[in-house]
Amino acid sequence: MRPGPAAIALAAIFAAGSAAPQSTRGPDEPLFRSIYKELVEINTTESGGDTAIAANAMAKRLLDAGLPADDVKVLSSGPRKGNLVARLRGTGAKKPVLLVAHMDVVEAKREDWDFDPFTLQEVDGYFRARGSIDDKAMASIFVANLIRYKSEGWRPDRDIILALTSDEELSDSAHDGMRWLLENHRALIDAEFAINEGGAGTLRDGKPVSANIQLAEKVYRSFRFEVKDPGGHSAQPRRDNAITKLAEGLVRLANFEFPARLNPVTGAWLKIITRLEGPEVKAAVEALGAGDNRPGTIRALATRPAWNLAIRTTCVATMLDAGHAENAMAQTARATVNCRLLPDESPDYVLATLKQVVADGKINVIPLGTVVDSPASPMSPLVMQAVEEISADMWPGVPVIPTQSGGYTDSRWLRKSGVPSYGVSGLFSEEGKSGVHGLNEQVGVKELFDSKEFLYRLVKRLGS
Repeated sequence: MRPGPAAIALAAIFAAGSAAPQSTRGPDEPLFRSIYKELVEINTTESGGDTAIAANAMAKRLLDAGLPADDVKVLSSGPRKGNLVARLRGTGAKKPVLLVAHMDVVEAKREDWDFDPFTLQEVDGYFRARGSIDDKAMASIFVANLIRYKSEGWRPDRDIILALTSDEELSDSAHDGMRWLLENHRALIDAEFAINEGGAGTLRDGKPVSANIQLAEKVYRSFRFEVKDPGGHSAQPRRDNAITKLAEGLVRLANFEFPARLNPVTGAWLKIITRLEGPEVKAAVEALGAGDNRPGTIRALATRPAWNLAIRTTCVATMLDAGHAENAMAQTARATVNCRLLPDESPDYVLATLKQVVADGKINVIPLGTVVDSPASPMSPLVMQAVEEISADMWPGVPVIPTQSGGYTDSRWLRKSGVPSYGVSGLFSEEGKSGVHGLNEQVGVKELFDSKEFLYRLVKRLGS
């Protein structure tokens, strides 16, 4: 798949609609609160949790709402690993749309938090708990909305498939739910396109400033830098010992940058973002768009980490391991280097480049794990127009911005398999204040209900 022209995404980007609705709570507020609380309070961490319990709990909700048993399946890839696939049948006039959310969450230690991470609280206008955003917010919304569609008797033109997955938070798990479903139950989730996490909205001082839609994400790849050495007594040190050799290589890595360039997604994103920036940033974007990536020319972009990660492949040392005794020189020194590749960057090119950067035969560069190359989703007029028009109605004047994520989601498996995936939630939060993957995760109550309404409308629009 190749991205379409950026102009499609930009055509109505600042269109304004009617005033936002007075309330987005909806008629099913009590049911949604109950589903959300139940799912959030099921521990689904890797260390002691169980996504199978969560999958069965959400399956029961759908069965109790009247979905046929044949259309609600809990599929397990192993102990404590569960995935839910449910289908709301349509007329079959169009191919299905797939709704995706993951049920597993990152670890949360009670002693580190200000409250119990597995007890949902509502405090000062926020819901607080591990998973209150990532990703049990969308999972709960999709379950509640599917029940609402069923109660309304809505029969869409396409089947609406819901997939709640396991192990999305683990980088190379054999039980990664989306990968496992694609490999073992592709027919159950095959769709024309998917809606997933990855495109949350941004608040600034409590006000929405951008509604994002994720069309691409960088590719995860780690390497091990390893130095072997005979070692020896620390009383007779050598300057070329294993630790020093490794350290010199890591310094060279820190001083190296992969070439910067734009793709259709990042080009469209920067074109919108820089409308509010000064002439130096605009000039840098124009130069990079024309193929001029000289450091001095694009300095205004490269010096901002959130922008720099979008325009180039990045690599950084994240773990160190060396030595066997304090009175002996190390016989082995290792570093883990984590890279995030641009979607169309060649893994072989990155490996060859790292070897050249190290430029030392004593440092071995060893690829780790499996590369999941994941091309960008095309800028579908159907999806983009629906997102833009609903966003304009709910948040007038807030631009819809195509984005490329630095991290990854279940969308990487879908895009790799040929199913375009769009990260969009209508869920707004303040940058650096959500606690996602960190302490005291929280989401605004109003923002959560707005997201539920947005996704309700979006799926209705796309399903018709």
